[in-house]
Order: sequence, then C-alpha cells, then structure tokens
Amino acid sequence: MIKEEVCCLLFCLFQLVLTLFSNAQAAEQIVLKTVNSAIYGTLETPKGTQPVPVALIISGSGPTDRDGNSAIAGKNNSLKMLAEVLAAKGIASVRYDKRGVAARAGIRPKEEEIRFEVFIKDAEEWGRLLLQDRRFSMLIITGHSEGALIGSVACKRIGAQGFISIAGAGRPAFEVIYTQLKKNTLPELLSEANIILDHLKKGETTDRVPPSLMYLFRPSIQPYLISWFRYDPAHELSQLTVPVLIVQGTTDLQVSILDAELLSKANKSARLLIIDGMNHVLKTVPNDLELQIKSYSNPGLPIPSELTDKMAAFIKELNDKK
Repeated sequence: MIKEEVCCLLFCLFQLVLTLFSNAQAAEQIVLKTVNSAIYGTLETPKGTQPVPVALIISGSGPTDRDGNSAIAGKNNSLKMLAEVLAAKGIASVRYDKRGVAARAGIRPKEEEIRFEVFIKDAEEWGRLLLQDRRFSMLIITGHSEGALIGSVACKRIGAQGFISIAGAGRPAFEVIYTQLKKNTLPELLSEANIILDHLKKGETTDRVPPSLMYLFRPSIQPYLISWFRYDPAHELSQLTVPVLIVQGTTDLQVSILDAELLSKANKSARLLIIDGMNHVLKTVPNDLELQIKSYSNPGLPIPSELTDKMAAFIKELNDKK
C-alpha cells in the first residue's frame, strides 16, 4: 500500500514538472525594419509548437520604454511583468521601444518633427508583421495610457482581431491636459494655458507661451500636440467592430474611471473591467500621493493578478471562437 502511494506521489510530481516545463517561456529581441530605421522590441513566447494568440503591447506617453519604464518617473517594469505573466498563461506578446526611447535613443528624431501619426504607423507595421507570422493564431492589440489611443486607431486600420485598452483616456488630449492643469495651476496661468490650447485645437502654433508653461507648450512640441489633439479616443473606439476590453484602476491619478466609462459608452459591446486599487502603472497602491509616486520607480511591486487573469481569459475566449 505504501509503495502504491509513493508511486502515485512520484507520478503527480512528474506531471507537475511536465506542466511547468510546458508553460515555460522564452524572451528574444525582435526588430521591425522601417524605411529609414529599425525599431527594437521584445518577443515573449510560451513553449510549444502550436500557434498561439499574440498581444502587441503599446506603451504610454513620454520617454516610456517597452517595459513601461520612464526616463523621468523611473523603473517599474509594469509592461515587462504583464508580458511575462501572459506568456506563462500561453499568450505571446511583443512590446517595443518608441522612437527616441531606450534602444532607439541613438536615432532620436527632432522634437519639432514628431507627429502622433508616426506612432500610429509604427504600431500598424508591428501589427502587420505579427499578422503574417504563422506562429500566431490571432492578434490582440493592447495599449496602455496614450498607447490605448494609438492602438485603437491601428487596430481598425490593420484588421486586428481584438483590442484591449488599459488606463486609456476617454477624452481628447486637450481636455485631459486642461483638467490636470486646473488641479495644479494658478488661475492666471490657467487662463493663459486655455488660450494656448484654443490655438492648438485650431491647428495653430503660438509663440506667446509664459516661461512657467514652456515645459508643456514649448514651440518645438506644439506641432506634435496639434497632431495629437485631432484624435478623440471615444470616437476611435466607437469605430471598432472587434471585441474590446476596457481596463481601468480605481487609484489611477492620471486617468479616471470616468474616462473608462466614456469609452464604454462609445462602444456598447465593449467589456468594462474596473480593478480595485490599481494605479496608472498597473500596481496595487492606495490613494496616497507619496506611495503613488514611489510605485512609479518600484519594480518590486507586482501587478494585480486580476489584470492578467481577466486579460488572458478575454484573449483565450477570442482565440477559441476563431
């Protein structure tokens, strides 16, 4: 009897080892060659030979790299963690550095030449590359923060099979900027900021920028802002006919639940997932300003399991129906 129990235990351990091995994952560099440059990314793949779904993960605004780390705010590894957990759940992913960030820093474009459409075209090219890869059964575009707007436009243009918005704004960028300034800017400066925003919304640049607002509205960045302001996230999401998952955290200081609700109303068939305690960099952090700031540069904080569980379930459901 004891011998049978030992054999049974050994068999169970053997099965566990096989399961862990089958779920092992591999990370490798992947390169997208464009007309005049190359864009570098990381491909995470589960072990196995069968085609698997792949998520194209697009990072947020500013100098944010493929892992979700910012040259300004610090290293948190949020998107790296997301990709690694998805791979462990049988879902491949590609995340990449934007123009002028990390591996692309050596070929940084001039600020006055950057346009929002360039980021959309880069996402489109990555998407087309993955759609042609026989290792993948379907493409789900996943955008974080500003990447959500980029991803929603690219998703429609290339015919991806699904879209996930994580902490994506539900209003045009000029509204978001004004709301943030209203919370943190003196009334007299807010009035001047509003005048500048009016010019930019009309597609006009302006030299009348006070020194205290130069960080946001400097002349060299205004063409980019004009190109960005043309896109309404809610409108873009309303154009998608593929399955959509909208994810938003309750302790996000940059994007609110209202934004997620606006996106949800724009696309009636979209699923809305509100994650309690998740902030903008996908970490579980309370509404405490000091803890929030620290989380942006703390790679030791894990991302919520609810985020990865629900994302994986959404993607696998789409893949099963394909």
